[in-house]
Amino acid sequence: MSARAAVVVDNVSKRFRLYHERNQSLKASVMRGRRARYDEFMALRDVSFEVPEGTTFGLIGENGSGKSTLLKCMARILKPDAGHIETHGKISALLELGAGFHPELTGRENVYLNGAILGLSRKQIDDRFDGIVAFSGIEQFIDSPVKNYSSGMYVRLGFSVAINVDPEILLIDEVLAVGDAEFQRKCSEKIAEFRNEGRSIVLVSHSLPSVRAICDEVALLEHGSVIRIGPAADVIDEYMAEVFADANDPDAGGHVRWGSKEVHIDGIEVLDAAHAPLDKMHTGDTVVFRFHYTARESVPNPVFGLAVHTVEGVHITGSNTRFAELSCDMPVGPGFIDFRVDRLLLVPGRYDFTAVVYDRTISHPYDHVERMLRFDVHPGMPRETEGVVSLGGTWEGEALRPAELLH
Repeated sequence: MSARAAVVVDNVSKRFRLYHERNQSLKASVMRGRRARYDEFMALRDVSFEVPEGTTFGLIGENGSGKSTLLKCMARILKPDAGHIETHGKISALLELGAGFHPELTGRENVYLNGAILGLSRKQIDDRFDGIVAFSGIEQFIDSPVKNYSSGMYVRLGFSVAINVDPEILLIDEVLAVGDAEFQRKCSEKIAEFRNEGRSIVLVSHSLPSVRAICDEVALLEHGSVIRIGPAADVIDEYMAEVFADANDPDAGGHVRWGSKEVHIDGIEVLDAAHAPLDKMHTGDTVVFRFHYTARESVPNPVFGLAVHTVEGVHITGSNTRFAELSCDMPVGPGFIDFRVDRLLLVPGRYDFTAVVYDRTISHPYDHVERMLRFDVHPGMPRETEGVVSLGGTWEGEALRPAELLH
């Protein structure tokens, strides 16, 4: 990773006028004898940070916190009222649905128009046109006016043009959430490709799982000010804890935790195949993770889930009762639910276990406890040490025979 900054945001402030009424004509101005009244709204207040070259940087926060305004200032669509922004490298931005598209022109014509706006020559667009259209997946509609496009088609074509400008810095706003699952997968792969090539990305999104997965660092904005900057997982965990939980919550138990607490996860117990307490687990063991909970009131069909990370923060796997096509009866009072792993294929190492219980839509947390359990996996069978998981495979071949293990 280079120490050079791709983007430097230095004490940037931006204000807007919020009009109570607006004079629509000269006559209205004369009749009123005064200018329209307005209040000043500070969208950004003394914002400063750097985006290191070759990293993916996320901007998160509630609606109105200034994320999109800041991205527009980076793209030079808006000019800050104070401070300045430096960028080092060619920028391409996908900020608003259909930005740069003319509704009466066809998709083909808009590719050339948008490409020209982003700095491509006619020949460069000619050379990249087939790739742009193929990535967008709207070949059969490319010669139709874009006013007839769905929002998803707008995003597909806009993103396809933006990434084919061959930018060194890519700015992306929330619009990617409009695409379907297949397009979002293609976008994720393209972003991963950009990251591997050492390009810089600044992403605004309300999808915190996506931000956690792809961003190196995150800035949390609140009312136009930067509240916190740091590693993505740390900032998101603290943000979620503040959103959903009281900082003085006696149930937190020293963990980063949030939720409305109709169902409370009391603890995670690790058991062996016979449901006896397991003090030491090995690669290849049968392991049961038992969720002990208390339902403080009756809730319809809650969803229990888990996530396993390395201590460095790499997300290894996750599961929940909804994906397993199970429903859950939840009487008031204490209870437990088991997650059984017939063959634990984690290689030796130290891991963190996150435990959650959500509503049936997996949108409202009853209890979400980050890294509730830390556990060690010791050498077992198969005897593998590289990476984080074993494939559990076997070697076969005429030339192979059993041999004593080398020490």
